[in-house]
Amino acid sequence: MNSLKTTTTTDLKSQLLQLGLNVTAHGLDDFMARAAKSRWSPQLMLEELARSETQERSRLSLERRLQRARIGRFRPMADFNWSWPTKIDRATIERALTLDFIPEARNLIVMGTNGLGKTMIVQNIAYAAVQAGHTVLFRTASEILADLHCDSPQRLRRRLQHYARPALLCIDELAYLSYDPDAADLLFELVSRRYERRSILITTNKAFKNWNTVFPNATSIATLLDRLTHHADITLIEGDSYRVRESELETAARRKKS
Repeated sequence: MNSLKTTTTTDLKSQLLQLGLNVTAHGLDDFMARAAKSRWSPQLMLEELARSETQERSRLSLERRLQRARIGRFRPMADFNWSWPTKIDRATIERALTLDFIPEARNLIVMGTNGLGKTMIVQNIAYAAVQAGHTVLFRTASEILADLHCDSPQRLRRRLQHYARPALLCIDELAYLSYDPDAADLLFELVSRRYERRSILITTNKAFKNWNTVFPNATSIATLLDRLTHHADITLIEGDSYRVRESELETAARRKKS
């Protein structure tokens, strides 16, 4: 009898695995014991099976989307010091955190000097989007432009499709460096593929009027900015670097301790 029971259980586990019911398969003995102890009805057993499988698939889906997004480590918005910047549009940022701009395929551009939390804000928005079930890519501008410099039109087309596909594309540190003349054209191609279809979220430390210094001799800057800002919220953060302030406080604390 015991041998027959073991064989039957093993076969059932194998069948459940073939059906993709991994949670139930790997916890079959516990599942059957709980069902017997609580005298579950056939319907209740199926409901519990469906609930545990759905919960696990949601967890794995979130895990995969976070891995692909590559948001990196970041502080939560609860740690953001809203009183530090001398100028910040808190209402626009908090509205963006509700993700209302994604279904509308609107863009968000966060401008400001270094050390004011632009990247932190964007990382929090990106993480909220992943949690809400959206596909997200978070990359620096340099990473994207380097990836788009391809040796063949076919490869370029595939890379553009890769960046055009997610519901939200976050481009961090745009205009921090100077690029070759082709970079503006590549960025224009990417923006055009997402234009009025999917959202882009950008951080930059330069006003638009200074982008010609970032993309020297590029002829597509005006058209690029036109499409990028057509359906966009643009918010400016001003003030002194909070990172510098934190470093000063840490230095002072170490001196005091020593």
